[in-house]
This record gives sequence, structure tokens and C-alpha cells, in this order.
Amino acid sequence: MALSSKTPSGPLSSLRILVTNDDGIHAPGLKILTKIARTLSNDVWTVAPEQEQSGAGHSLTLSKPLRIRKLASRRYSVDGTPTDCVLLAVKKILPRKKPTLILSGVNFGGNVGEDATYSGTVAAAMEGILLGIPSIALSQVVSRSETPKWSTALHFAPPLIKQLLKTGWPQHILININFPDLITSSVKGVRVVSQGFRPAGVDQISENLDPRGRTYYWIGPQADLIEFPTETDLEAISQGYVSITPMDVNFTHKKTLPLLQTAFEEFKL
Repeated sequence: MALSSKTPSGPLSSLRILVTNDDGIHAPGLKILTKIARTLSNDVWTVAPEQEQSGAGHSLTLSKPLRIRKLASRRYSVDGTPTDCVLLAVKKILPRKKPTLILSGVNFGGNVGEDATYSGTVAAAMEGILLGIPSIALSQVVSRSETPKWSTALHFAPPLIKQLLKTGWPQHILININFPDLITSSVKGVRVVSQGFRPAGVDQISENLDPRGRTYYWIGPQADLIEFPTETDLEAISQGYVSITPMDVNFTHKKTLPLLQTAFEEFKL
């Protein structure tokens, strides 16, 4: 299926913006993102999961029916995943006039490196691209012992989104933005960088016993790193920059195609 997302043109006021997330309809970051969206357009719609869906990735709910709840004018919840929310928003809630831009977030915690592959925030933007709608994922890096610095995302997101819309970007591509865990005045700037990857085996997995003596496991956050891959989102965030990463929803690694094509030219089962 050919994808055909086109960056919106014309005045910002003409945008129809769909706001969603993976932290749930009542998440503080969603309120921040709604404020961000309303600096761009008055035509803002919110469709988000009823419950937190962090780590849901690009998953669809296939094993049970989904329900849409209207909470207020232009504000809905769905008892499903972020992907479900975007799909139902475009196909059922706004079928006659689809969104021209999808904003997903602002996530509680960064979505840098391989975190992006698990992220429901990024997945919602991915679903938007698959439906032909330009999409941006936004995340606020959070220290484990401190209050999220939502004002940083609120301050920087509007001008960054405006610049992205002015510049435009290709179809099939979603934009992943991460804000560092710094107050606004301490942010050093913006860097457009590649997705980084941490060394394998740095996940924190806790093993404990429940009250009945049975073992259970709890997957925690990534362990802190000292060194980061250069020119990546991991490095940019660690140095106090906002990171912007264009991400392709086509996973094909084109440089490997000729190698495998040659290897299988005369291969017979």
C-alpha cells in the first residue's frame, strides 16, 4: 500500500489537529500537548486511551470490542491502545474531515534510543503516518526523583512544530521530539540527530516474591549510561539539547537487499 502523507500547507489556523498519547486521557502531558496544539489552531481534537498504555508499542486490540466515550466537546477516550485511538479517531470520530496533523504526547519520560520501538507515543504517530497524516511524537525526559519539567515542552514545542511545518518532511516519515530534563533557560538548543542504541543488557529487572511466595519480575527503566553514541538522540539529550529525529516507518534495510538477493539467486529449496 502506498503511503501519501503530505505536510499541511496554508495558515496554521486551518489545521485540524488530533492530540493523543499513551499515558492516558487524564495524563498531565496530554493537557500540556493540548495547550501546545491550541497555540497552532483552534480546531483541536483529543482521542486518548482510558488507561495508561506505556510500552504498548504499535499494537492493535483484536481480542475484544472497543468502546469510545465522549467526555466533552472534541474530547474522547478509547478503552484500547494508542494505535486504536488514532485509528478510531480518523475512521469513526472524524471520518468526514480527517486531521491534517497528529501530535502524540507529551510523554512522561523520554523516547530516545531503542525506547522508541516500545513506545505507544511513537506508535500513535506511526499509525498516523500509515493513515496518510503527518505526525509528530513529543516526549519529556524525566529524572526519577524530580517533578517533570512540563514547562520546557510547553515553551519549545510550538516554535519547533511551526518550523517543521514550514520546512516540511517526506511521506512515510514521523518526527520524534524529545525535551531534556532541564528548565527552559538551561536548554542549550536543538539538534537534529539519529536514533541511538544502548548496549545490550542494560535493562533493570527486579525479582521479588509476592505474598504467596511466588516469584515475580518487574521490568524497570534502562540503567544510566556514562558514554553515548555520538550524533544521536541519546547524546543530544545528555548534553542538554532538544533532540529531533525523523523516523521511517518502512523498516527495509536497503543496503542489505543486494547482499541477500545475490545470496539467494540460485538457491533452491
